[in-house]
Amino acid sequence: MKTRFLTGLLSLLMPAMVMAGEYDLTVDRVEIDTGDFVKEGIGYNGASPGPVMRFKEGETVRINVTNNLDEMTSIHWHGLILPFNQDGVPGISFPGIKPGETFTYEFPIQQAGTYWFHSHSGFQEPDGAYGAIVIEPEGREPFRYDREYVVQLTDKHPHSGDRIMRNLKMMPDYYNREQQTVGEFFSDVSENGLMNTVRDRMAWGDMRMMKADVEDVQGFTGLINGKGPDQNWTGLFEPGERIRLRFINSSAMTYFDIRIPGLDMTVVQADGNNVQPVNVDEFRIGVAETYDVIVRPKDEQAYTIFAESMGRSGYARATLAPEEGMEAAVPQLREAARLTMADMGGMPGMDHGSMAGMDHGNMDMDSSEDMSGMDHSSMEGMDHSNMDSMDHSNMEGMDHGSMTMGKEDKSDPFYAKGSGLMPKAANGGKFLSYADLKAQDPLYEDREPTREIELRLTGNMERYTWSINGVKYEDADPIRLKYGERVRFKFVNETMMTHPMHLHGMWSILDVGAGQWNPIKHTINVNPGTTVYMETEVDEPGQWAFHCHLSYHAAAGMFRKVIVEGGPESTQAKTDVIAKDGGEV
Repeated sequence: MKTRFLTGLLSLLMPAMVMAGEYDLTVDRVEIDTGDFVKEGIGYNGASPGPVMRFKEGETVRINVTNNLDEMTSIHWHGLILPFNQDGVPGISFPGIKPGETFTYEFPIQQAGTYWFHSHSGFQEPDGAYGAIVIEPEGREPFRYDREYVVQLTDKHPHSGDRIMRNLKMMPDYYNREQQTVGEFFSDVSENGLMNTVRDRMAWGDMRMMKADVEDVQGFTGLINGKGPDQNWTGLFEPGERIRLRFINSSAMTYFDIRIPGLDMTVVQADGNNVQPVNVDEFRIGVAETYDVIVRPKDEQAYTIFAESMGRSGYARATLAPEEGMEAAVPQLREAARLTMADMGGMPGMDHGSMAGMDHGNMDMDSSEDMSGMDHSSMEGMDHSNMDSMDHSNMEGMDHGSMTMGKEDKSDPFYAKGSGLMPKAANGGKFLSYADLKAQDPLYEDREPTREIELRLTGNMERYTWSINGVKYEDADPIRLKYGERVRFKFVNETMMTHPMHLHGMWSILDVGAGQWNPIKHTINVNPGTTVYMETEVDEPGQWAFHCHLSYHAAAGMFRKVIVEGGPESTQAKTDVIAKDGGEV
């Protein structure tokens, strides 16, 4: 009787608590075979990618991580809302995991959807330390499907992460395989005329930049679930079934444009959060993002999942088929993307021809090419916040109050008007835009932000340094937020690169002009020459990382510590956590 009474009392005290699911992960040296090359890397439980971890909303999980490496390691649970000291960022939320030691993560599962996990130590993630997370919801999904597959993408390079970073520091265009050719010059002359082509080349030359500076790192092999294009990962189906594909971009540096020729896709989830269904022919998935789509193959045939890099320098490929061994045609790579002057700033009326005097060292306005030899004297002290010609908030096509795309307007409000990165579906159909994303159910009450924080995305490609507001991480003060406030972040991209910005520990509400229906994400892409807004309900005390998720950009300085002050006394942050025992961000 006494035991029954105590059991009943515990059930009353913890009505919503589900007993912990316990998992074991080892961090190991592994061999990675891409079909193009074999290399040593880092993985989990003896493989890369690691296992798909499956949790249930409402449970508490306990994950024992044993470090079998001869160096420090860590695991970050990307997109999960959890106590800050379980977030897994050395030097910010914990010291890291020493060689030979086991660290136990324990946290409640407060959400559902598709997420992923990866190391936050050095370049272990691009070296193979990543895996997928699938969380089953407490209730029913708002959409039907008969079977599901994780489709986890990455860009595996024959060089180690450390070697890639050293090469980029020595020569920023070391991995640029798509540089312009003499043949391309004559093609442009034929299309645009000799003088226009010469003027265009001279303008880019004056800036020590190239139109081909779309991707920092090329020469990779695209993998899906650890399989290269020739190894062809295959997911089976019965004709007529609805299949849920959980796309995760675990790349170090590569954006992928994804299509399945012959099949329509219905986007139902973005970054783990349900969205109002959007039917598309193709979508771009940024580094660290996830998208869930539903497809319904009705015929007994194979279909190719084709993930083409944004710079058209490589691809990943897999197959959906009724039986093993079936294949479909693999599309050819499209013509390499080329940047335009719009990507240099996207500012209407700006005289790009006179930009040769810009002080890229002081402005930290990035390119992907050597800027030595510039006249830096004329632009010192430039005030970007007050320049009429550089008011990013008034850019054409960026009216956040009415972010809908008219049927006749083929532009995308999240790209600079005239951008060379503007996506187009291969079949001429619908390409997903951020402007299409609307929340299925609002997560937060719609309210005015308490303040705005401007974050200029900056850098200097000549030295391969990346920064925020012109300051690298090691020289920057933390961003301090107050528990309970709602902060509006204004991202102003002053570079020619796309940056996926990831705030740990709290949701990012992307402003697409839909008010309370704005989508909830954990990673926000900011394209060249654009301004993007997001809002955050500051509801998690502690210390958090905030950074570009391009591995080598974060390592080079585009990173901040966020400190949330206040909150419930029992969960208040210890805001002076210092990396110990070799821990690193």
